[in-house]
Amino acid sequence: MEEKDIELLLKKQLSAIKDENLREKVVETWIFACGHGNWKSIDELKKIPFTLLTDTRGVSFIEHTIAVTEGAVALGKAQVENYANMPYEINFDYLYAGGLLHDVGKLMEIEPDGSGGYQKSLAGKYMRHPISGAIIAAQVGIPEPVLNIIICHAKEGDGRPQVVEAVLVHQADFATFNPLVMKQNGLLIE
Repeated sequence: MEEKDIELLLKKQLSAIKDENLREKVVETWIFACGHGNWKSIDELKKIPFTLLTDTRGVSFIEHTIAVTEGAVALGKAQVENYANMPYEINFDYLYAGGLLHDVGKLMEIEPDGSGGYQKSLAGKYMRHPISGAIIAAQVGIPEPVLNIIICHAKEGDGRPQVVEAVLVHQADFATFNPLVMKQNGLLIE
């Protein structure tokens, strides 16, 4: 996997990150994670389901990553544009970076099962993607507030101190996951 591949795949969201160094580190983190997970092409990335926990109904890891990123940014913008007295600052560079990296650990947590499907890898059995993703991102030099987003976007963040951007990514993440679980369990009213 090369820089140009990741830059093409996530072009719109990456271009929204104003800090060039942070943008480069996001791409580098993706390349590092792809290497550790043995993902070699954009086509392979586009086929990965975004979770093994429920029927994704064809929603891919890449589609999910983009939807969560855009959803978190929309939540942040809605507050900035509508609160007369914004009670906290939202760093949109961190929000975009955290959205793009929140599930990057899944590139090491999920692997092909050899039968056309996917399974949890040995690395995924040792640690969940919020932890493995944060470790790789830290090795690349991603700033600590973005590491907080990666670590705290899922249950690992329950009851932990969080940057506001982590709260927004968490909400966007579960807004894309919960309806699928509810649909599978017959609880989604349609």
